Amino acid sequence: MEFLRPATLDEALAVKAERPDAVPIAGGTDVMVELNFDHRRPDTLLDLTGIGELAEWARTDGDIRLGAGVPYTRVIDELGATLPALAMASRTVGSPQIRNRGTVGGNLGAASPAGDTHPVLLVAGARVEAASVRGSRLIPAEQFYLGVKRHALEPDELITAVHLPATPGPQQFAKVGTRNAMVIAVCSFAVALHPGESRVAAAVGSAAPTPRRAAEAEEFLTGELGAAGLWESRAGIRDSVRRRFGELVAAAADPIDDVRGSANYRKHALSVLARRTLGWAWSEFQIGGRACA
Repeated sequence: MEFLRPATLDEALAVKAERPDAVPIAGGTDVMVELNFDHRRPDTLLDLTGIGELAEWARTDGDIRLGAGVPYTRVIDELGATLPALAMASRTVGSPQIRNRGTVGGNLGAASPAGDTHPVLLVAGARVEAASVRGSRLIPAEQFYLGVKRHALEPDELITAVHLPATPGPQQFAKVGTRNAMVIAVCSFAVALHPGESRVAAAVGSAAPTPRRAAEAEEFLTGELGAAGLWESRAGIRDSVRRRFGELVAAAADPIDDVRGSANYRKHALSVLARRTLGWAWSEFQIGGRACA
């Protein structure tokens, strides 16, 4: 196995163009596990940790441009108020050591259905910045996930950043695991309120071949909130509406039975997570949290 460590992004893109099978490695929290268990044996590893620009974030045109190499710890410490649900999801990743090394870019590159940040990226309207020697492009998160551990990158492309709106409405993320820490999600859920657009976004994780939006649940709740004038009055949401929202979220999932949980349990847990997180997000909206988003 050859180990290459370019010093600049241009060098890394040149290597990826010449060797499209080279496996990028940053935090190594996914790749090293696969290597240690001999699930993967690539000819070339492309170490991106020496490229400083990948480890920076900035505000650009009303968005946060989050470099692919920014670790979860910095997302939590530096962007918790700006990207609340992403910070919530980042807090659930592994152990402190893993959060110091792991990155959102790496989570995207692995494209595991159980990746903790994926539902958040979907509800936030994130776009994945992909670059190659041919140039760069932005891929909407909804178009990025193609299948189990399959993504929309071309063979010569690298993930360089993620773009997320800097002024979201109230957001929540929650997941269920077999224990409280250092666990792969049995299922996960994210919800985002977009008061400026009078709409709701919802997404499930670890409950289908890819992370996915719960479109029917979104349409139902957006319609109910608008019909009842709740965006203006900020009154409480009826229990029957919350229950139906949870049912539709569960219906959006296509889970499997595995060692972490049954398909039926995942659907039940998602309905509960949907009701709870909606309640938390709506309570924040009622007291004025991020009302201008």
